[in-house]
Amino acid sequence: MSIAVPLDELEQKLADYPWGYLVTVRDDGRPQSLAVPTQMVDGVLVATVGQRAALNATARPNVTMLFPGTTGRDFSLIVDGDAL
Repeated sequence: MSIAVPLDELEQKLADYPWGYLVTVRDDGRPQSLAVPTQMVDGVLVATVGQRAALNATARPNVTMLFPGTTGRDFSLIVDGDAL
């Protein structure tokens, strides 16, 4: 089951998810996941990442952020986007 979150409501929704997993793609096509704290700055989702994740996102900017629910009953939030 999925529930869409309108883009103009994303910042408010993210207040419940202070960190998430950044998913990038390595040179060999395998996914790489990294837990990172996040915040919204001027309408842009910002996360500080390491060198490998930055290289992956530069080479293949289509990324996904996965924000797990805080309990086993809460929905997770998944955000697909382009890395800058």
